[in-house]
Amino acid sequence: MKIYFSSDFHLGVPNQAESLEREKSICRWLEMAAKDATEIYLLGDIFDFWFEYRKSVPKGFVRLLGTIASITDRGILVTVFKGNHDMWMFGYLEKECGVKTISNEIIIERNKKKFYLHHGDGLGPGEPRYKIMRKIFRSHVCQALFGFLHPNLGIPLANFISKKSRIQQKGHFETYLGDDKEFLTRFAKEHLQKQYVDFFVFGHRHLALDIQLNNNSRYINLGEWMHEKKYAVFDGENMQLLSWEKTT
Repeated sequence: MKIYFSSDFHLGVPNQAESLEREKSICRWLEMAAKDATEIYLLGDIFDFWFEYRKSVPKGFVRLLGTIASITDRGILVTVFKGNHDMWMFGYLEKECGVKTISNEIIIERNKKKFYLHHGDGLGPGEPRYKIMRKIFRSHVCQALFGFLHPNLGIPLANFISKKSRIQQKGHFETYLGDDKEFLTRFAKEHLQKQYVDFFVFGHRHLALDIQLNNNSRYINLGEWMHEKKYAVFDGENMQLLSWEKTT
């Protein structure tokens, strides 16, 4: 029985048609994983924008939500991490889809292997402006103020802002900057000085990576699903970073 990991679907962008095709592909991947999965971890930015109002949520994504609900109904644990694009989850997915939501990191141990799991935003050195913004956006005051906006105003406004994100830049592909400049690589190496971990698994970086940190520990980044479709699977002994259907 296996554990599956994926991240950064960014559903909702760049347009409805492309998002829908990506959503259908994600659902096929989830159904494939559910055939032999004990657990599935979705490590954030599932949606390019998500905000749960008291009586409404962003419309759409019914195929994904239905597929996840069907999987949890079978007794398979699905854990969803809050990313920097969909941090405003307040219980709807837990209630309707049966998932477990995680705000920050968790450390789990399976078959004597230790996993450090986090979306990846705000970790390591650097990005001081983003870290300040992250604290503001996660504050109850900010969430309450945004909640005062009517969904017909708040959701289009947030979608407009999200169009400035780097994943939507046409022809934009990430490259590895080197161990010293990669914040998540540096974070993992520094963490290993305090606590042993077999696998650091992150999203956020939008670049699929499998980096050997030392003789035993690896850093795996799950990439994203707009330009490539990557996922990782742990079979009880080995961890692999694999490709799903070819992106057109």
